[in-house]
Amino acid sequence: MTDLCNSNLLISIDHALDNIYSSLSVIDGDEIVSLHTALGRVLSENCIAPFNLPAYPNSSMDGYAFNSTDIQASDFNLQQVGVSWAGRPFDGMLASGQCVRIFTGAVLPKGADSVIMQELVQVHDHTIHFPDNTQAKQNVRYIGEDVKQHGNLLPAAKQLTAIDLGWLASAGIYEVRVKRKIRIAFFSTGDELRPVGSHLTEGQIYDSNRYTLAALLKKPGHEVNDLGVIADDKAQIQQSLLQAAQSNDVIITSGGASVGDADYIKQILDEIGQVNFWKLAIKPGKPLAFGCIQNCYFFGLPGNPISVIATYQQIVTPALRHLTGLTNNQPIRLKATCKSPLFKKPGRQEFQRGILTQTSPGEFEVTSSGKQGSNIISASSRANCYIVLAREQANVNSGEQVLVEPFNLLL
Repeated sequence: MTDLCNSNLLISIDHALDNIYSSLSVIDGDEIVSLHTALGRVLSENCIAPFNLPAYPNSSMDGYAFNSTDIQASDFNLQQVGVSWAGRPFDGMLASGQCVRIFTGAVLPKGADSVIMQELVQVHDHTIHFPDNTQAKQNVRYIGEDVKQHGNLLPAAKQLTAIDLGWLASAGIYEVRVKRKIRIAFFSTGDELRPVGSHLTEGQIYDSNRYTLAALLKKPGHEVNDLGVIADDKAQIQQSLLQAAQSNDVIITSGGASVGDADYIKQILDEIGQVNFWKLAIKPGKPLAFGCIQNCYFFGLPGNPISVIATYQQIVTPALRHLTGLTNNQPIRLKATCKSPLFKKPGRQEFQRGILTQTSPGEFEVTSSGKQGSNIISASSRANCYIVLAREQANVNSGEQVLVEPFNLLL
């Protein structure tokens, strides 16, 4: 049996994203920030190495530095003539038959080109006994081995990780030029919505979507403005959209993206913006609006909580990354053995919530996290991944292979 939603009006996520990407322009503007506040920000220019890294040849372990010309056909002895400490180099030149005690990170003495691990030698006062088959030119870090002076430490459009920050610090760089933050406003629409902590009457619900979106939007490169709940009042919604468009790069709404009598978003945007209303071939999250209000991009998400999450992760997240110049926006998906049967009608790509585990041999397994309705938040709370089922996929039997998309690679 075919899903009744399966029609020529439904478009795929890939089609929607292609349309969105073609409409987006990378945001203008940048700022200089210190490394302390740079995590997660996107570089707006290349970072160039001011000097060689390493800046001097040094030892990669504790041991003894020597010259490889002293290696004999069998075991041999060298005389220790000093110590090279990290931060306190040996001051002198090695002569033939000599070696220097050296510690990890310490400068390789002049005349030395090799280091032997301390565990491989025998020490008798200042006589160091080297074993048979001692290797030449081992355990040495060479000048510029990591990056040469004036080489590219990190490219523009790189999103900075903790490792990147340490890498920059090792080059003496303490501040970087990054893309400015994306200014994002968001609000919920609906007469039935009430703030958490207020009293509910029959037919009313608490507004959970704003809490979800606020958390999803909490990223280093975002400057977020929560506009609260806007009632189903055309004039009020229109005023809120126009005001938000004047000072933000992006507006995100939840609810009102359908075409019901009280869904004023479409009517308003037809008057004040250029917006496409799509029915996506996905589940959850069929209705979606995208376009512009003045110079501000607009995303109108569905109202159901799980639909909000799915459309935000699959559509808005890659779009926001694209706005900052990031291009690695394809989700990482893994193959796993499905350990529970899944119900699926052909017609829409589905993102069912699942629980991903890994067996001791390293194989991935996944089970459904529960009922898959777009209002069932408990199943998403238990889940740690999406089970991604293709548009024409039908029911899945236990034991079949499926694609999964881990949450921790999305959020």
